[in-house]
Amino acid sequence: MQRRDFSAKLSLSALGLATLGLPGMAQAQGGPAEGKQYLRLSQALPTTPGKIEVIEFFWYGCPHCYAFDPVLESWVKQLPADVSFRRVHVGFRANIKIHQRLFFALEAMGKEAEVHTAVFNAFQRNMPDDEKATIALAGSLGLDVAKFTAAYNSFGVQTKCAQATKLSEDYRIDGVPALGVAGKFLTSPAIAGTRGATEQVNGQQSLAVVDFLIKQLRNKG
Repeated sequence: MQRRDFSAKLSLSALGLATLGLPGMAQAQGGPAEGKQYLRLSQALPTTPGKIEVIEFFWYGCPHCYAFDPVLESWVKQLPADVSFRRVHVGFRANIKIHQRLFFALEAMGKEAEVHTAVFNAFQRNMPDDEKATIALAGSLGLDVAKFTAAYNSFGVQTKCAQATKLSEDYRIDGVPALGVAGKFLTSPAIAGTRGATEQVNGQQSLAVVDFLIKQLRNKG
């Protein structure tokens, strides 16, 4: 979803590209093409040393992230040892910052992976819009409410949220889901996919682009 109007498309204006609805990867001769199925950042960002880092930028409340998640989960299970993966929850606006704090509080408790799908499912039914509702959601998931509340209000989680927001800005993230690769490249189902295709197919196409970029980075040593 987009930061401004939360539509299905990713705005590319900040990256100097004027058009949306880019052609699918299969239409690019010789594989994915820079500026079409993926974008190169103007300045490389720091990443995990010794690994090819892949980051998913997402929002629990985004239906497109929800549709993409099972496809992504299957892909993550098959990652080679030289690739690291992590999620970063965006904080585009005030209510989403509440959800961002939820993500990092769960991560601080070591529970995010365990309840990830349950949180996504809960958001599709009833999205929390304030701290009280968010704490109630944590309790409904069987978490220790006191520990969650402490984590949610901790300085460490606030710091993680600020870092996540800075990283999404550095990657020029204007919509989710989006995939950052090695601090150098950006793609997404909206960028790599084919107009009219299902969200699952577009998700698979974006991950095929990530696989292509990983191979290119690995071959360059």
